[in-house]
Amino acid sequence: MIISRFLRRGISTSTSPTRRRSWWDHVTPALKDPINAVTDAFLADPCPYKINLGVGAYRDDEGKPVVLQCVREAEGKTGATNFLESTSTAISSKLVEESAKLIYGEDSDVIRERRFAGIPALSGTGACRIFAEFQKRFYPDSTIYFPDPTWSNHRNIWGDAHVPDRTFHYYHPDSKGLNFVALMDDVKNAPDGSFFLLHPCAHNPTGVDPTDEQWLEISSLFKVKNHFPFFDVAYQGFASGDVERDAQAIRIFLEDGHSIGCAQSFAKNMGLYGHRVGCLSILCNDKIQAVAIKSQLKQISNTMYGSPPIHGISLVSKILSNPDIKALWLKEVKDMATRIQRMRATLRETLERLGSPLNWQHITNQVGMFCFSGLTRAEVDQLAKEFHIYMTHDGRISMAGVTTKNVDYVARAIHEVTASDRDTKILHNIGAYKVNTDICSTSLGTKKTRARGMNLAL
Repeated sequence: MIISRFLRRGISTSTSPTRRRSWWDHVTPALKDPINAVTDAFLADPCPYKINLGVGAYRDDEGKPVVLQCVREAEGKTGATNFLESTSTAISSKLVEESAKLIYGEDSDVIRERRFAGIPALSGTGACRIFAEFQKRFYPDSTIYFPDPTWSNHRNIWGDAHVPDRTFHYYHPDSKGLNFVALMDDVKNAPDGSFFLLHPCAHNPTGVDPTDEQWLEISSLFKVKNHFPFFDVAYQGFASGDVERDAQAIRIFLEDGHSIGCAQSFAKNMGLYGHRVGCLSILCNDKIQAVAIKSQLKQISNTMYGSPPIHGISLVSKILSNPDIKALWLKEVKDMATRIQRMRATLRETLERLGSPLNWQHITNQVGMFCFSGLTRAEVDQLAKEFHIYMTHDGRISMAGVTTKNVDYVARAIHEVTASDRDTKILHNIGAYKVNTDICSTSLGTKKTRARGMNLAL
């Protein structure tokens, strides 16, 4: 036995380390998420006047992240709470109840009759992921239909659950609005009983929402086709400034008697991006079915992460359940939406005042956090390279990143890269603007940058 042990040891030590196979040699880098790639490029740029228009989270008029006053108030009331196992269940249940009231309506039959199954989730991403797994488990041969375009992570989420996806027409690149006729055709031509993901408000990335009348037609056709609508509610309140108004699409489907699934996120409309607070809910026929579905959702979440951290859940529960704090939150949501709407108007007005030959009406027609600008990939690259303005390659602008101080510069830069007649390009009329030849020179050295010919008093 001793000899055998030494022989084995001798064999193992005689093998050259360079010839050993590594378990992970075959692993290659994952494709970068397009939004994270924008952030990485922005952070790598040494220019002190760089602008990040890629982040899908709210920023104030100084371009800074915000801790809402309602969150501070809720923090003050929950700070002394002992987050014990005995209290976490009650807090989680409160989150689900208040989230359901927010999206389905406090006085709706769904709430009164307890006809919904819900669990806390790791923000909207976690809620979508759990539903994708639920869909695969109980409809293993089903497909999910996404609007074209949609949030870039949707395909990854359902793909990891091994649910195949298809797209339906949504955005019209010429009108920069809704391609409603093609959308309805795709809904009609999809197999009966298909799953569709819908954005009820502030569509990401286009900022294009159907009108109430169009939602009524979509709901009616869904009813005929027996489709299942799954709503990803990431920006409630940012479309109109009114959380009730932004839930109207879901209320229309609810009134029409649909089964509905909802993923809710409080990352944006409460400024709790780092807390990852969300909720997944599914409407049911009765309480008995709700109990069964909730048990399945909990089983899925238990295999992924057990339960979400309780602190963020406690904050959201307190904000939604305390009348005074909720009223403060609703005001702050309105204020955030109003600032974004004001930046939309200013950006459009500035582009028009510069004499842009293009139609920028879509900037104010679109709603919510994002403007789908219509900029080409080449123009987006030029904005980053020459003006240090960063956004996703599809031309999506996070309007929360546009501020009173930088909106003029952003407009001039966009005009520069989109002007069709070189004689009209802004930088050929340097005398019209202050020339600051020192801008970015300390960070960029001798590198030429066209931004130096523009006034960057940011």
